[in-house]
Amino acid sequence: MPVGVMGLSLRLALSGAGGPVRELPPEVVQLLVAVGAPARLGAHLRLVHDVACDLSSWLASAHPGVVFDAEAVVFGAATHDVGKVVFPRELSVPGSRHEAAGRQLLLGRGFPDRLARFAGTHGSWQAAGVGVEDLLVSVADKVWKGARVEDLERLLVDRIAGADGIEVWAAFVSLDDCLQRLAEAADGRLAFQNGFAV
Repeated sequence: MPVGVMGLSLRLALSGAGGPVRELPPEVVQLLVAVGAPARLGAHLRLVHDVACDLSSWLASAHPGVVFDAEAVVFGAATHDVGKVVFPRELSVPGSRHEAAGRQLLLGRGFPDRLARFAGTHGSWQAAGVGVEDLLVSVADKVWKGARVEDLERLLVDRIAGADGIEVWAAFVSLDDCLQRLAEAADGRLAFQNGFAV
C-alpha cells in the first residue's frame, strides 16, 4: 500500500469516520503518525481508549471512594499496544515482546513513566504493585471486544470494595453491570477495527 494511502487510512482510524467513538488525544495521534503505526493498531487503540473513558467515568461516578488517575488510565489505554509498531507480527499473533518495547518507545519520546508504564503492564495485571489504573486499562483491553476475564475482574472488584467501603458482592454487581453494558457494543467495535488493514 502506498505511504500516502497508509497515512490517510491511519488518520481515519485515529480521528475520522468513527461515529460515537471518541477521538484519541492529539499527542497520541501525533505519536502514532510519527512512528508509522498501522491503521488497524490505530483503530484498536482508539476503541480501547473509548472504552477506558467510559469505564473511568463510571468508576468515578459509581464509586467515588476509589481514588485513581483517570488521565493516566485514558492515556494508558490509548497507547497500551504502541510497542506493536516495533513488533508488528504481534498485531496478528499472540506475543508479549511489544509490552517492554512500547514502554521504552514512550519513554524515549519523552512521556513520563506514570503514563508509559501501561504499555508494559496491560498484559501483566497479576504482578505485584499493579494499581487500579493498570487494572482499568487491562479490563478495557478485554471488554472492548466483549471478553470477560474473571480473575482480572475479581482484582478490580476487590479494589473497589476496599476503597469504597462496600461489600465485595455489591462491588461485583456494580462492575458486572457496567461491563455487560460495555460488552454489548463489541460487535460494532470489532467491525470498526476490522475495517482497517494490519
